Amino acid sequence: MKAEIYLAQCVESALKQAYDTEAKVVIEKPRQEAWGDFATTVALGLAKSLRTAPRVIADKIVENIKDEAHLLDKITVDGPGFINFTLSKSHWQSSVREIIGAGEKHGNDTWGNGKKINIEFVSANPTGPLNVVSARAAATGDVLVELLNKVGFAAEREYYINDAGRQIRLLGASVAARYLTLCGKNTAVPDEGYQGEYVIGLAEQLKAEHGEEFVELDDLERNARLSKLALEKMVALHKKVMEEYRVNYHTWFYESSLRKKDVHFKIVDELKSKNLTYEKDGALWFKSSEFGDAKDRVLVTKEGEPTYFMVDIAYHQDKFERGFETLYDLWGPDHHGYIDRVSAAMQALGYAKEKFNVRIIQQVNMLRDGELVKMSKRAGNIIEMNEVVQEVGIDAARFFFVMRKLDSPLDFDIDLAKKRSDENPVYYVQYAHARIVNVIQFANENGLELSLDADLSLLEANEEIALIRKLNEFPTVIGACARLMEVHHLPAYLMEVAAAFHSFYHNNRVVTDDRKLSEARMMLLEATRCVLLNGLKILRISAPDRM
Repeated sequence: MKAEIYLAQCVESALKQAYDTEAKVVIEKPRQEAWGDFATTVALGLAKSLRTAPRVIADKIVENIKDEAHLLDKITVDGPGFINFTLSKSHWQSSVREIIGAGEKHGNDTWGNGKKINIEFVSANPTGPLNVVSARAAATGDVLVELLNKVGFAAEREYYINDAGRQIRLLGASVAARYLTLCGKNTAVPDEGYQGEYVIGLAEQLKAEHGEEFVELDDLERNARLSKLALEKMVALHKKVMEEYRVNYHTWFYESSLRKKDVHFKIVDELKSKNLTYEKDGALWFKSSEFGDAKDRVLVTKEGEPTYFMVDIAYHQDKFERGFETLYDLWGPDHHGYIDRVSAAMQALGYAKEKFNVRIIQQVNMLRDGELVKMSKRAGNIIEMNEVVQEVGIDAARFFFVMRKLDSPLDFDIDLAKKRSDENPVYYVQYAHARIVNVIQFANENGLELSLDADLSLLEANEEIALIRKLNEFPTVIGACARLMEVHHLPAYLMEVAAAFHSFYHNNRVVTDDRKLSEARMMLLEATRCVLLNGLKILRISAPDRM
């Protein structure tokens, strides 16, 4: 049982014994290490209802705590009524064996109760290459799914492909213009078309594969044929980039699949039946303002065209109909104003507001020599995702892209990401894992094998206990990431583990003349390796044996 759960139960029992009352007991880490390993402020919250000073309540609780598992070294009441717990060394020492025994299951939990969650992320228009914000969203969404499943959810990755509508027609017209030019008929790209060099590349591929078979077609048919072929190539490219980036989606969902079945028009019928639509200026409007949106929104234009919003409503309802209980969309900063209207639609269709959630992923600033990196010529007005990943490597890219809170802009230092030194955080963590593997191999070569019967009570040095405490935080960090839907806590924690390990290693020899002490320290190294490996696996970053 986790120490936090045990302590909460002890406090709840003591509270019942002392005051015959119940309260939710939250066990947290104190702000300062000197105050102990864990703390609770439950006494402060009970002062009003019990009409007693919180310090008096805290003292009474402590008097009634029964530590039947002998987990505690001491309990103190500090300040206005904080109860601080210091766990025994024997508890920390024995936990080393538990971590090794759990192996890859260390940090697992079941509080997700198998609840189906859909995480939709990236979903970039297939009209151009993926950009660096897509790289950040891809790493974040991928890791979120791993974290949620680690604590018992049934989370799935999804990519929504906008393969219909005006932007796809513009892609076809842009490629057609380049294609005709290559065929000797100089043609201008439409003013609102796509100008990047990748469009020329698409046209070159299509000419190489199909020759001049589209030249004599009328404009509409030519654009439609080339739009379909270009779209297939762009979607295939997006899938390839994601796969190489170690992101494996459960579902690639095509917008066209909804349009073919006219599912979006069924949504209109449902909203009409609830008297949630009206006509104005020849368009059909949804009364989204009745559900918290700033204003009502158009579903069908005066030309009779369904809006993207209308199709998006159908798409999100489809997710619920596929059995997902909660939806999370990861969107870019330019989509912030879109949240309330989709939320309003989901509520109008009968889904609780908390069932649809959006996390905004802020801008990425790419830096080289301390200066902003210029835009990619090939991609037009973006910095291409693949360029960055190929330059710094997948491991560094994924680690750096999940190092900051989602709602904070990310400064990505390309020079730092490429460094092979302790300054580079991903190198620092991977090097800790590699060093552990090498030390264990050295111990094996000197006749020492990992022994699960090692005397862990010999792990008494300050650096040893500090490292063990840090290893025991892994389940708490995983739980916090999943509850807060924030991944940056995990890479930060792994850097702390690496720092604690390096501090231990620099001050304590593992292979010594004292065989029993060496065996105990090998156990500590193996537990550390397990935690680092588990964390890196969640991040889908390699854990090298040598560097």
